Amino acid sequence: MIETQFSLFTKRRFLPLFLTQFLGAFNDNLFKSALVILITFHLAELYDVNAQIMITAVAGLFILPFFLFSSLAGQIADKYEKSFLIRIIKFVEIVLMCLTAAAFETMHLWWLVFLLFCMGTQSTFFGPLKFSILPQLLNDEELVAGNGLVNAGTNIAILTGTLCGGLFILSPLGRHYISAGVVGVAVAGYAASRFIPLAAPSSPKLRIDRNLFRSTWEMLVYPLSNKDVFRSIIGISWFWFLGSVFLAQFPSFAKDTLGGDEQVSTLFLVIFSVGVGAGATLCNKLLKGRVSGRYLSYSLIGMSVFIGMLYMFSASAPAGEGLMSVWEFLRGPRAAGIVFSMFMIALSGGLYSVPMYAMMQRMTPESHMARVIASLNIIDSLGMVLAAALTALMIAAGMSISGIFFAMAFINLLMLPLTIKLSRINYD
Repeated sequence: MIETQFSLFTKRRFLPLFLTQFLGAFNDNLFKSALVILITFHLAELYDVNAQIMITAVAGLFILPFFLFSSLAGQIADKYEKSFLIRIIKFVEIVLMCLTAAAFETMHLWWLVFLLFCMGTQSTFFGPLKFSILPQLLNDEELVAGNGLVNAGTNIAILTGTLCGGLFILSPLGRHYISAGVVGVAVAGYAASRFIPLAAPSSPKLRIDRNLFRSTWEMLVYPLSNKDVFRSIIGISWFWFLGSVFLAQFPSFAKDTLGGDEQVSTLFLVIFSVGVGAGATLCNKLLKGRVSGRYLSYSLIGMSVFIGMLYMFSASAPAGEGLMSVWEFLRGPRAAGIVFSMFMIALSGGLYSVPMYAMMQRMTPESHMARVIASLNIIDSLGMVLAAALTALMIAAGMSISGIFFAMAFINLLMLPLTIKLSRINYD
């Protein structure tokens, strides 16, 4: 079965879409990572702005379009032929990245910030297309495999884009590398999109409601008519909520809890991304291609168990004096347990999230697929904002980072009734 899963890479109805979304996710994170580092070390001082406030604003501006334009994006994706829309969006990305390259070369902060907002908007319109076209291109027995590969690819793209942005931007020719990189990747993404097969409009007679507030409300209310679809949306959003808590706190966890430097934080990002990818691809082997929620509760409990293990290993010995390099950390007595626990948290998360996506796609009428996915994007974004707010409250209350992780192990179990209901659904 695992060979069958990777055989999707030999099929035109999957590989071009996979490459298009992979390159898009890579470019988003290459741009964001390079901009954050550039603000931290150069632009904040050059423009006399507070770096932390600016970085927070940049993160918010990238998410803002998901709240503003998801309803419009979902309607357009349902109304028109999807491969044509993807090519338009990818061409727009080339234009935006050419402007971004010019802004990097001139070190123009405000243009870079505006263009990041534009990239967030572009991603908002691509998101519903990416997941709504999958059920049209893949057979039912390929849905879990396809979603697993897309999720794994997205995590690897986020990881590599983030690392490359941070690695290259401060080098002597860093701005030239990043400028060439974002344009080159955008061109490659457009080239890949040219090979995506036609996907007929799901709802060609749909009248697009340009009132964003009304259409957003109607789009968010629609999944309530199908409780299992709504449960899948909440379950997926919980995955992003929980993941954002960990990803945002890795630098502080590495430094303040474990006494490690920025290399240790990067190691955790690598482990987490690879773990989610491993879980996402393993899911198809366990389910043998069937769309089923049978392992949802086990994977949810697994996340909590391994979070508890991470807490115990990280609290087993005090951090030494000074900051450890990644090799010093790996030679320490706690490293194996911490690395194993973190990998298994992520792997359990991959096993948890992929069936949710496949079940949502299977249970949603094709005529509303893109709009349901657009509503998912809004709730995902809201969940990440709430995660940041909850974490800030816990820190303000005096909780340590490891204590926050431990608390999340128990909060995570609140989703168990939802997963139990979804685990009873099987499509044979």
